[in-house]
Amino acid sequence: MDLTYNEEDEAFRAELRTWLEAEVPAHGPPPPPGDWPARRAYDTAWQRKLHDAGYAGLHWPATFGGRGAPVTQQLVYLEEYARAGAPYISVNFVGMMHAGPTLIAEGTDAQRAYHLPRILSGEDIWCQGFSEPSAGSDLASLRTSAVRAGDEYVVNGQKIWSTRAHVADYCELLVRTDPDARKHRGISWLILDMRSPGVEVRPMRTIDGESHFCEVFLTDVRVPVANLVGAENDGWRVTNVTLRFERGTAFAQHIITLRTQLRDLVRAARLVPATGGGTAWDDPALRTHVGRLEANADGLWRMTQKGIAEAEATGLPAPTGSAVKLRFSELSQELSELAVRVLGRAAIGGVQGAGIDGVETARAYLWSLQYSIAAGTSQIQRNLIAERILGMPRAA
Repeated sequence: MDLTYNEEDEAFRAELRTWLEAEVPAHGPPPPPGDWPARRAYDTAWQRKLHDAGYAGLHWPATFGGRGAPVTQQLVYLEEYARAGAPYISVNFVGMMHAGPTLIAEGTDAQRAYHLPRILSGEDIWCQGFSEPSAGSDLASLRTSAVRAGDEYVVNGQKIWSTRAHVADYCELLVRTDPDARKHRGISWLILDMRSPGVEVRPMRTIDGESHFCEVFLTDVRVPVANLVGAENDGWRVTNVTLRFERGTAFAQHIITLRTQLRDLVRAARLVPATGGGTAWDDPALRTHVGRLEANADGLWRMTQKGIAEAEATGLPAPTGSAVKLRFSELSQELSELAVRVLGRAAIGGVQGAGIDGVETARAYLWSLQYSIAAGTSQIQRNLIAERILGMPRAA
């Protein structure tokens, strides 16, 4: 892995930094939580700006509308993006990081030609229809059915934890097309138009007061066979391609953001008064804890760099994605809990001002609780690490 930045990389950094310094402030702050139509408009407008400037799909091959940038420039982009505090891709996440790469790897020419440009430009938003009420960690137990009827599938079932489904145009949908096959062998991966008759979306309010997640109910929904990605009943293999994208390179921006959150914590600790005088930052135990978190975040970033380099070389995400996802979940939760402990009453009381944002600290802590579940539970990640990275036998 050679990740030394050369003159071209640094020239790209200067170009990108100049663009971000102008465009990020001009785009303004995101809309208030809960206003999802406004959030969709905000996020897709930013995606359009990235697209028009040539920064959308930096890691996508040029033949599919991306920039085909070398891995070093992909890393420069992530570093500068986080440094500038640029908008999180939010509603564009599934399309850019899951569906798009999966279609590049597994889709037909017609599917790629139609969907990839619309994902890159922000015209279409995607959600994920994988988990079900009785098929979360054991995803292969899913029961949503798709029965072939001529050139269509008739789909019935329910999905849950479909992030931002209430503003999505399309869904990457897992269905059971052969109920008699072994559970991993009768699954197919479909492109679902969310505007189809029989699709009902119900937002779910979570502990942080938001409605990121939705339930999706499917009643006699007709999906063209042309929307099948990969072969019928080969959806579990295609799904693992999607999940490796989700658990590997897709977390790169989040991991860089961890460092930003650490710096924010240090700034807040220098302002929070300590009981015996001075500030919270005067506590050597806190400084040691922060130093350990910084070292872990740096190690995780190096793992991510290696994964991105391997993804560029092979065209598929690295199998170490499960390790990256697991450690990110743990670090994010540890950091968020530490921030609440440092701010104390300021976090509990929602104090804002003088460099302290107790509201955001408390919200970030509550939000971090889902990381050990989302994108595959920590228990499942440990199984995958044991089997696919360490080569250990499957549990009996």
